[in-house]
Amino acid sequence: MAAPVLVERDGGVLVITLNRPDKLNSFNDAMQEALRGALTIAETEAEIRAVLLTGAGRGFCAGQDLGDRNMSGDGPPPDLRETIGTHYNPLIRRLKALPKPVIAAVNGVAAGAGANIALACDIVLAAESAKFIQAFSKIGLVPDCGGTWSLPHLVGLARAKALAMLAVPVPAAQAEEWGMIWKAVPDAELMDQARTLAAEMAAAPTFGLGLIKQAIEAAGDNTLDQQLDLEREMQGRAGRSPDYAEGVSAFMAKRRPAFSGLPPQEETRQGETTQGDEA
Repeated sequence: MAAPVLVERDGGVLVITLNRPDKLNSFNDAMQEALRGALTIAETEAEIRAVLLTGAGRGFCAGQDLGDRNMSGDGPPPDLRETIGTHYNPLIRRLKALPKPVIAAVNGVAAGAGANIALACDIVLAAESAKFIQAFSKIGLVPDCGGTWSLPHLVGLARAKALAMLAVPVPAAQAEEWGMIWKAVPDAELMDQARTLAAEMAAAPTFGLGLIKQAIEAAGDNTLDQQLDLEREMQGRAGRSPDYAEGVSAFMAKRRPAFSGLPPQEETRQGETTQGDEA
């Protein structure tokens, strides 16, 4: 039986492939568990400095595997609050909190939870044949995996409501035009472009990228004054990192920088002390 998630280390990139192609990579419990394990690798291994998430076969992810539900009427309906609280909400929170860039390579249909998991990634590339579908209303449900938050932020209130209520597919080119994703690319070029981008991100100043990610995520809830204060604090942290020193040195010497991705030494020591205290 094939593993529900494939994990590949490609230099500093962790390539995670959802691997239930016969089910359009829809989620069951085994895939959820395997994806949690893959993200733990990304979180704990310092040499991993970027994540690339994609799907096997002709689809990215069709959301929850509805065939995994007992809807026969013989018993109580499934507790979707438990499913979301146990699986999907922690997944989105981990993607957002990971202090490393996460790139989605959407190779085909991304529907339901699959669409919103892709939109939770930091940079989304999609094959021109790919489509994003908020399929929830077709079965009487509400978008989850942060869809009701990400859609209004990405495409505005009017489009978000229409997409969620009508469940119409959004082709990749339209998604790019609307600002829902970063770029639509020819199908044959998707994985080459995605791997190149992921490798570029893995060679970048990882600590600084993590701060950028955190700052932009905070902007939606902050006032301008709060965001200015946050930028001041984060710039202070970034300015103490070895990558800032390396970046300036490389700029002055007109050479390519060799970033380590490491945080400032005092933050490393603090993290080690905290782990030791917890142990």
